[in-house]
Amino acid sequence: MKIVVGLGSCGIAAGAQKVYDEIKNQLKARGVDNKIEPVGCNGMCYLEPIVEFIHEDGKKHTYTKVTTSAIEEILDGIFQGQPCEKHLIDAKQGDKLYKQNRIALKNCGVINPENINEYIENKGYEAIKKCVKELTPIQVIEEIKTSNIRGRGGAGFPTWFKWNVAMKNKEDQKYIICNADEGDPGAFMDRSILEGDPHAVIEGMMIAGYAIGAQEGVIYVRAEYPLAIVRLQKAIDQARELNLLGVNIFNSSFKFDLKIKAGAGAFVCGEETALIASVEGERGMPRIKPPFPAEKGLWQKPTNINNVETLANIPWIINEGGKAFADIGMANSQGTKVFALTGKIKDGGLVEVPMGTSIREVIYDIGGGIRDDKECKAVQLGGPSGGCVPKELLDTLVDYEAITKTGAIMGSGGMVVMDDTTCMVDMAKFFLDFTCKESCGKCIHCRLGTKRMLEILDRITDGKGQPGDIELLEDLGNGIKEGSLCGLGQTAPNPVLSTIKYFRNEYEKHIVDKTCPAKQCKALLTYEVIQEKCIKCGLCFRNCSVKAIARDENKTYTVQHEDCIKCGVCVDVCPVGAVSVN
Repeated sequence: MKIVVGLGSCGIAAGAQKVYDEIKNQLKARGVDNKIEPVGCNGMCYLEPIVEFIHEDGKKHTYTKVTTSAIEEILDGIFQGQPCEKHLIDAKQGDKLYKQNRIALKNCGVINPENINEYIENKGYEAIKKCVKELTPIQVIEEIKTSNIRGRGGAGFPTWFKWNVAMKNKEDQKYIICNADEGDPGAFMDRSILEGDPHAVIEGMMIAGYAIGAQEGVIYVRAEYPLAIVRLQKAIDQARELNLLGVNIFNSSFKFDLKIKAGAGAFVCGEETALIASVEGERGMPRIKPPFPAEKGLWQKPTNINNVETLANIPWIINEGGKAFADIGMANSQGTKVFALTGKIKDGGLVEVPMGTSIREVIYDIGGGIRDDKECKAVQLGGPSGGCVPKELLDTLVDYEAITKTGAIMGSGGMVVMDDTTCMVDMAKFFLDFTCKESCGKCIHCRLGTKRMLEILDRITDGKGQPGDIELLEDLGNGIKEGSLCGLGQTAPNPVLSTIKYFRNEYEKHIVDKTCPAKQCKALLTYEVIQEKCIKCGLCFRNCSVKAIARDENKTYTVQHEDCIKCGVCVDVCPVGAVSVN
């Protein structure tokens, strides 16, 4: 029997490392020599820590939300042949994995990412061997063209086309770069793949290198992903030991090697020319295109840059055939897409679904629906570069063009779910604040335009909005989109413009009525004690840190608005809901 524990970042944060250590200790104390291994996250982050017992006959017992105190009981049941029901995953949760089509995530939560042999046992490095032994670079690119895989980092550009341009370049030195600079708030797809299946990304880079004639590769990963970096380096070292990286790979003339570059966490370095500048030791700022990186990239040499998820799909495409990939999904949006489900969702985590699946299916069938059974208000797709999809458009399909029509973008796969307690003006301000701070400052439109937009949003949420502010935001937003050099500036206004498009009435409420319908903007809130409900317990009076609640001789409590800091403690402590927020 094999025991595996999910030790991705989400699992470790939930206490999985302590669970792993306790299982090891108890197995040793019992004198049992069972194999226990770490695996990456299987996508069900909301159930961490997850422990799986895999029997010789293939049968599995999966335990979720495992605590160290529950391990003894779980082990007793497993070894006595009567697995305890406590913590055992229920069929409904297990079915969520079967509703997906896992290609990029196929090994995540399945193999030990720190053991290259487990990857090899799962058809690992067979794809690059097939390329080197049986296919020419042109044939490899043709297979990728047949698959019609488009860049999963956000732009959705055909992968084969970028490879083809670089392949045709006659320069002796070429480079492959993996863009793992995942900076979107609420996005963790790339991190999970790197932590759970680093060899798939390495193999994808090797195939890309073989196709275009590159001998060197760089994995640009943000330094905030320490576990991903550790596992990547182990994977690279193990591949070198088996001569899967280096020279004379598979006893051929093919040579390829990799190094890791840790980025400092600048969001703009997700843009390929800014990323190249960072790798070269320069400040991460975008360059004018053309020339494109496939013509003049790293060190002015032809360079292909692909996202983590894109590269993780490549070995599967070579092994199974481009047509098999193209048969999944829909016309012009083939294959699968990984999404990170966050926000007001019951079952947050990673999902991988065929293109053509509706947003509603992702949220309700796999994500479990809205937390506390509230109504979905909107979904932010594409992070700070994306836009809002309102509840009326939840039947929009996961398709590059269909999502773009809504005013959002597919992006790298962040999906932030919002309910009716979300203020759309405040949400737009949150994302714009992020892009404003992350602007490299090279373009006046982006550097100053986002700042001016943020000032207007601050004014609106502070109750100082003015007539014409909405129109001014639209004018500024469109100007920034047209005048910015790179994707950061060109997409920065999207959260604001899309929320104005679908939730204009909410902006008007803030500006005209000086109210926040979602009751989130503090400056627009007032607190009142409802005398008919008040039981005169005094809890609000005693817990108010600024003494903003007055009490008269009849024990009647009232809120002194001039002193109130709107912290909400009075609402939280009132046992009968006698404090209202308006």
